[in-house]
Amino acid sequence: MELINPGVGLIFWTTLVFLILFVLLTKFAWKPIVNTIKKRNESIQKALDEADEARQELEQLDEKQKAMIEASRKEKDNILDEAKSMREQMISDAKEETQNVVNKMKSEAKDDIEKQKKEAIREIKNQVSELSMDIAEKILKQELENKEKHSKLVDKLLDDVKLN
Repeated sequence: MELINPGVGLIFWTTLVFLILFVLLTKFAWKPIVNTIKKRNESIQKALDEADEARQELEQLDEKQKAMIEASRKEKDNILDEAKSMREQMISDAKEETQNVVNKMKSEAKDDIEKQKKEAIREIKNQVSELSMDIAEKILKQELENKEKHSKLVDKLLDDVKLN
């Protein structure tokens, strides 16, 4: 029953041992434990701050990356637009050049046709004149054989010359 009803001596020695233990723990253990906890809290806070800074840097990098991607897209669009306009200009120039060549060829063909036409007409005139002279020569031979026909022909030719 002694444990249920402790004596004064037991309470005194228990309190004395507790106080000595408390003083020893306070002097030698409590400060290092508190310092270790403070250091741990500081290192955790420092790690949290670094993590927050890293997160902010990542957000900034992400924003920069998005801006760069957007700038790249705009540049790509500008390059594509420029390429399209250059292609259209090249096609337009090629069409214009082709049209000029076609017009030149048409003009040359018309000139050649006109030359050939004039040459053909000249040749036909020469042939007609040769044939006319041959025919006239043959007719004159026949007409000159007869004196009466000859004088009629001369009169007729004179009348024709006066009319022209």
